[in-house]
Amino acid sequence: MNKHLGWTVLLVLLLCHIGNSDWQTVCPYKCQCFTPLQVLCADERMSTLPRNMSRQNLSSLRVLDISHNKLQEITRVTFYGLASLEILKLNNNLIHNLMFDTFHNISQLTELNLEWNRIEHLDEGIFSVLTNLSVLNLRGNLLTSFSDKVFGSEPTNLRELNLKDNRLTELSSLRSLSSMTDLILSANQLSGLTENLFRNLTALEKLDLSDNQLTSLPEGIFKDMLSIRVINLHNNSLTKVDAKLFDDQVLIERLYLSDNQLEILPPGLLDHFIFQHTVRLHGNPWRCDCQLWYLHDWLLQNGQNVEMLDMMVCDSPDFLRKRTVVSIHRNQLVCPLSDDMMPDLNSCSLQVSNSTMIIRCKVEKCSPTMVKVQLQEENGEIKEHILKNVSENSQCSNETLREKTID
Repeated sequence: MNKHLGWTVLLVLLLCHIGNSDWQTVCPYKCQCFTPLQVLCADERMSTLPRNMSRQNLSSLRVLDISHNKLQEITRVTFYGLASLEILKLNNNLIHNLMFDTFHNISQLTELNLEWNRIEHLDEGIFSVLTNLSVLNLRGNLLTSFSDKVFGSEPTNLRELNLKDNRLTELSSLRSLSSMTDLILSANQLSGLTENLFRNLTALEKLDLSDNQLTSLPEGIFKDMLSIRVINLHNNSLTKVDAKLFDDQVLIERLYLSDNQLEILPPGLLDHFIFQHTVRLHGNPWRCDCQLWYLHDWLLQNGQNVEMLDMMVCDSPDFLRKRTVVSIHRNQLVCPLSDDMMPDLNSCSLQVSNSTMIIRCKVEKCSPTMVKVQLQEENGEIKEHILKNVSENSQCSNETLREKTID
């Protein structure tokens, strides 16, 4: 059954207000019209529309589905007499070019599906007559750039825009899309975004930027986007994010930062969300040193909100590699001193006798030197002992400072 259906083109034509005595006479060539609401056109993948389509009285048609064919070109004449059309499905054809006036005869469209065609370029104003358009699907084409200029100079009513699986390397202004709630930009070749790109998209609720090549994001790129609930940055090449990046996203419900190149997260990054939220952070090369304290503490308090928490592992240093971040004690997250901060160890000596260890250090007058000793037991617990060089009676002396014995 499915094999035969694969060679069948189904046109669902909602012929509103056509009387029972008239609907048979408006049936397009090669089509069978069973009811006033449904027309079946069977053919071996059409490369052109039925030749009498434009000559029929289809002025009340609301939905036209001519997807999964071999159509290569559509023009203004293609849709002559379909002034009431609201939903047009042209997906999975071979369309490579759209004329500037292609949609002038169907200006009442609310939904336009053009996914999986071969469109490489969109002229400015190509969709300007579609003032009622709410959903535009351009997924799976060959676009390398996109701008709101395709909608003309006036703000649009567009709510959903799908540009997934194109070849986008450039996005210019999107300011006229102020009504949009869903924007899908995933699976493209974006490596950078301008700070003002989303500035006027205050109604946006879902933003998908996954599977691109982003290495960084401007600090204010999400500024004033107060309605957003989902931000997907999965599988990019982000090496860092600014601490204020999500300051305005208090309503966030899902945040995906997985499979990037993040080594640390800045303090405060995840502290602004007020509702129950889901976060993905796995697949990053986490550097488990003192700069990971913020993320480590946050995970211990909010681990129930993190998906695939057991896949969040340290990439460095070597002695913690492949350990899950939450399994590590905070005291193990230490940073090595740089060469210019390294104290002169020649002034210290170490003596060991049986179970007794003695450390002697000569310090400069009034030096703030501190000696920290960490002892790790078999169960992994670490006990720490600290000795500070504190002068007595506000007088400093150049004398040997001796730590008490640790048994």
